[in-house]
Amino acid sequence: MAISYTREYDHILNDLSHAIETIPNFYEAFEMEADDWKELGKEEREICIRTLADDLFYMLGSETNAEVGLGSAEYDSAHAVIKVTANAQLVHVICLRE
Repeated sequence: MAISYTREYDHILNDLSHAIETIPNFYEAFEMEADDWKELGKEEREICIRTLADDLFYMLGSETNAEVGLGSAEYDSAHAVIKVTANAQLVHVICLRE
């Protein structure tokens, strides 16, 4: 199964990257501790988050759910969205179609 989308991939990755940043301890996906993450420069952090967003997008094409730090991501093919749950009060919905 692959993720079906018509929206520009770059725009999807931007939204997915911003959503990932709101997840507590998302950097654990890189096997990093908080101090390691803080030591990275802004550009290095952006590259890591963008890479994680790209990896997560393709992972959700074969598995519908994935844990990210203390949150999760889910591909909802029926509604053509990716739902990123940062916590019980914050869920990002990323549209995959225009």
